This record gives sequence, C-alpha cells and structure tokens, in this order.
Amino acid sequence: MEQLKPLLLDESVPVHPEHDPRHPLVIFGDHRFCAGECLTVHRMAGPHMHSQVELNFVLSGQMTYWFDGRELTVDEGRLCLFWGMIPHQVIDRREETTFICLYIPMSVFLGLANLERFRDAVFRGAMIEALELRPYDRDIFMRWRDELLSGDKGLAEIVRNELTARVLRIERDGWRDLREEGSAIASFNASESERFDHIERMLRYVAEHALEDISAEDVGRSVNLHPNYAMSIFKRAVGHTINQAIVRHRLDTAQSLLISTDLSITDVSFESGFGSVSRFYEAFSGRFMEKPTAFRRRMRSKGLPPA
Repeated sequence: MEQLKPLLLDESVPVHPEHDPRHPLVIFGDHRFCAGECLTVHRMAGPHMHSQVELNFVLSGQMTYWFDGRELTVDEGRLCLFWGMIPHQVIDRREETTFICLYIPMSVFLGLANLERFRDAVFRGAMIEALELRPYDRDIFMRWRDELLSGDKGLAEIVRNELTARVLRIERDGWRDLREEGSAIASFNASESERFDHIERMLRYVAEHALEDISAEDVGRSVNLHPNYAMSIFKRAVGHTINQAIVRHRLDTAQSLLISTDLSITDVSFESGFGSVSRFYEAFSGRFMEKPTAFRRRMRSKGLPPA
C-alpha cells in the first residue's frame, strides 16, 4: 500500500516569509483531504488563510474565532465548516479545549451537484453550523482524523468518500448560515467538471500572489488558459471577476494586518498589495463601510490587540 507523508504539526506555510511573522498565512503546500495533528485548541498569533474548506468538531470546552471581522464562539459538541480563504483566528478558548480539524479540497465543493445554496454560502464566506448531529459523530470524526494522519492512501480515499457524504448530510439535515446569503457559485454540469481544477488553481494563485503586482491575465496564464476564457469561467464559477478576487484578497489581508500588527495605515496599504494609500482607503471603505482607522479602533475595543 502506497504511503502518504504525514503532516507536520505546523501546517501553515508563509507565502511571504519576508513579511512580519504575524502576516496572514496561506497553507498552499497540501490541497488534499487532510487532518490537523493537534487536538488541543491554542490561541493563534494572528489571522491566517488556507485554500481548503475547514471542518471543526469541538470535542470539549469552548473556542472563539475572529472570523472576517466577527467573533464566533463554538461550544462542545458543535460542528462548523467554512472556507479557509476567509481570514480566521482563534482568539480565545477555555482551558484544555479540544477539537478535530479536517480539511476538504475546494474542488470537492465545486463538484457537489444540486447544492447551489449550500455552496454559495460556503464560498460567500459563511460560517456553516450543522443543526443535526448524531451520537456516533464524535467517534467517526476521530476515526477519520486517525486514518488521514496514518499516511495510508487507501484509507484516505475511503475517508474522502465518507466525509463527502457527511457534508451532503449537513445540507440535507439542516444548517445555519451565520452570515449573509447570496449567489456566489454557479452550477456546473458533469461535462464541465474538468474546469474545477482550473478554477481552484486560479483561486490559489490569487491567494498566493495577490500582494504582488498581478493582473487577471497573469492569473489566466498561470493555468495555461487564454485570459478571456479564464476570466469567463472564473466569473461564472465564483460570481465575481478575477480582478475583484484580487482586490478582495488584498482587503482580507489588510483587515488581518490592522488587527494583528501595529503597522501604520500606509504600511498596511502597501503590504496588502495596494499601489497607493488613496486606492486602499477607497476599496476598504467601499467594502467594509468604514475607514481603516475606525475599523482598527473598533476591533481593538473588542479586545483584539496585536499579537
């Protein structure tokens, strides 16, 4: 049986290691089904991002996330999932809180047929909570974690099928969208499934290079597609243009830096990939309906000092 290399304890890889270590991170070295090794919940030094959809099953205690400008507390016995490209940070937890953390490739969600509303919510940036849990969920999630960490490729494929089925049950049994709803992801039929990989790779390219001087054409070329075709399938899949995705990632990064560091607003604007402070102010105020200084002041008043 072919063996997979077990994950390291620290699964986050800095895309921009030259920046402040509290700069948001993106896990981009591993996009398969995988599991976090650590069961104990720890406070995070700063917000981070990664390409997969993340599932959290809280085994004991209580943990509080900062999630895209909001605070969310998840208690024992709750199951939540969210897209990791939304900046998130564990800012508090009850002593000895434990959880199981599983990661699902984005392409799996793109391929879920007839679940448009559920996929829309996930890719729009919702924190999804399963409304119905079963007594055996705890044991099953623990088994999935152990099997993914075993390095056994055959077991990983079984977990892939079982975990995908569990996500389908979340949609069927009922779930709660903790954020706004809206149309974000278009429906694809089976004949278009080969595009999933292109879309996922383009989104990852944006995540890994948005702080650089890139264009929509660069994103298309990164997956060997004609820019016009790349922009067309990206817009259809994600619900906004490549350029909008680049700006969104830069704003997500800026939002995280405003909380996790004491960088000046000017430094935040340039570290986030904006070419000018005025353009940063305009984009930030347009999305978050407040100026960066006001946002930092408000979040600090909620007890979120720099790490």
